[in-house]
Amino acid sequence: MAFKLKTSKKTEDILDRIEASEHMPWYTLARLSIAISIRLGSINKEELNTDNMGRELNRQTITGDDDIIYKSLVQLQENRHLTDDEFFPSYIKAHLDRGAILLDQEQRYGNDFLTHLAQLEKGI
Repeated sequence: MAFKLKTSKKTEDILDRIEASEHMPWYTLARLSIAISIRLGSINKEELNTDNMGRELNRQTITGDDDIIYKSLVQLQENRHLTDDEFFPSYIKAHLDRGAILLDQEQRYGNDFLTHLAQLEKGI
C-alpha cells in the first residue's frame, strides 16, 4: 500500500501559481482539484499516465480522515471496485492532475475565484 504520490510538474506549477495569487493553502487546492475532477467523471487511460516530476504528497495530507469517502466517490465514477493500490496513488494522482488543469481554467476565466467555485455546484 502506497502512502505517497508525486504530482505532475504541470500540476505543481498550476497549484503554486494559484496558491500565490489566491492565498489558499496548497493542500486545499489539491482537494478542490480532486473534487472538480471527480465531478467531471471517470478517468481515461491517458490521464493515468502523467509525469511524476512535481510535489510529493502524503496520503494523509490529501485525503485525511475522509479517505474512505474519496475512495467511494472514485469507485462510483469508475463504476467498479478499486484495489487500494489502484485508488492511491494511481486514481487520486490522475484526478489531482486533471483537476488542477480544470481549477486553473476556473481561476483564469472566473471573476471571483472562490465565489465562482462555490457556484459551480452547491454540493462540491
